[in-house]
Amino acid sequence: MRRTSITVQLFLAMLAIAMLVTLLLGATTQYSFQRGFIGYINEQATLRMEASLPRLQEAYAEHQDWEFVRHKPPVWFGLVRAEKHKGQMWDVDDATQGLIASDLLGAGLRMSLLDSQRQHVIGFPHILANSVQREITVQGQTVGWLVMAPVQSVTDAASLRFLDDQLKASLATGGLAVLLAATLAWWTARRLMAPVRAVAKATHSLAAGAYTTRVHTDRQDEIGQLARDFNQLALTLERNEQLRRNYIADISHELRTPLAVLQGELEAMEDGIHPATPQAFAMLQQEVHSLSKLVNDLHELSMADLGALQYKKEPLDLAALVERESQGFVARCKDLGLELVLPPPAPSPLMVQADPGRLRQLIHNLLSNAARYTQAPGRLQISLQREGDNAVLDIQDSAPGVDAALLPKLFERFFRVESSRSRSSGGSGLGLSICESIVLAHAGSIRAMPSPLGGLWIQVQLPLAPTQPTLS
Repeated sequence: MRRTSITVQLFLAMLAIAMLVTLLLGATTQYSFQRGFIGYINEQATLRMEASLPRLQEAYAEHQDWEFVRHKPPVWFGLVRAEKHKGQMWDVDDATQGLIASDLLGAGLRMSLLDSQRQHVIGFPHILANSVQREITVQGQTVGWLVMAPVQSVTDAASLRFLDDQLKASLATGGLAVLLAATLAWWTARRLMAPVRAVAKATHSLAAGAYTTRVHTDRQDEIGQLARDFNQLALTLERNEQLRRNYIADISHELRTPLAVLQGELEAMEDGIHPATPQAFAMLQQEVHSLSKLVNDLHELSMADLGALQYKKEPLDLAALVERESQGFVARCKDLGLELVLPPPAPSPLMVQADPGRLRQLIHNLLSNAARYTQAPGRLQISLQREGDNAVLDIQDSAPGVDAALLPKLFERFFRVESSRSRSSGGSGLGLSICESIVLAHAGSIRAMPSPLGGLWIQVQLPLAPTQPTLS
């Protein structure tokens, strides 16, 4: 079954609406005009009728009855005409025919004269229920009635010709309106659907894997917003695809290095090049440990991405936790030739709603990262304070520093800064990514800044628990 394009469907819908509106408007206008035309005829006839009343009153006062007009159409038509002729009544047949011919509304033919007893005297023989009646009074007494039968429909040739001309004009106007509506509907449909077709074509390309596809539009309406949303979607997919490729390449590289070392050492032992000494096994064990840690870190990050990493949050004194974890690094820093400056004891607990194990992992990773990449002799500094409704943890180290342009990338997976902060120090490039995942899971924030000590400054903000008392 052949599909009908949206442009054609929109055009047909708009054309159908235009035609329906035109037909309804034409029919309503024609009906209203016919009824209005008949009403106009009746109104003009009523005015002619009322203009005849003074002449009938004058004629009755002169003759004192209606016998002068009974069965005398010339006299009757002379009375109901609009004008007098030299002050006399018309009483010849030619004049009567002239009056009748000049009565375009036919009012004289539809008037009837009734006496005071409502008996027919002359004129239109039928008295209809909706006839217009006017009382004829002479010296305060009712001497008769002038009755006008209303027009129910147009039957004379001139009126019918006039109505026919109006109908033809209405049909011509309606046809022109439909033609104009069709033109505007086609132009509007094409203009409205052009960017939609562009988005549909770009979507087809995007579905085929062309993530660089973009839709160019300067429209500010909903269709323009659709195009901009499509471009944002394409950009996101392009970035995700690039990250996926980089992620796979980085994982392959990280796994290949320890595996290559293990394979080389085992082959050397097998060939007798390297003796199977405890030192050789210890080196192999260290590579296995590095490989195992990398796999565990990857698993943890993947679980965090899927939202399957469980957090058992409970009220926790962050100040006490930071003090305990930092005390454990004093000896390690001393062995590395680094000075560790611990935070002063907190005047009161800093209570947060957190998972104790995950926060210990966070602090451990941050301190390990700082100790690993700081050159000796160097300095590490830890501080913890309350700022508003947040607990703020700052960990700073001395040289080497990180270029300011690279700071936002530190939390990307497998990202490493060149020179001293490289894999030779033992990092896999996942530590800060794991830290960011933990902080975000606790509704906090983490950022990297240049440290006044010459190295890196990592700042973590965690929301305080609602029950946290206000410090004075």
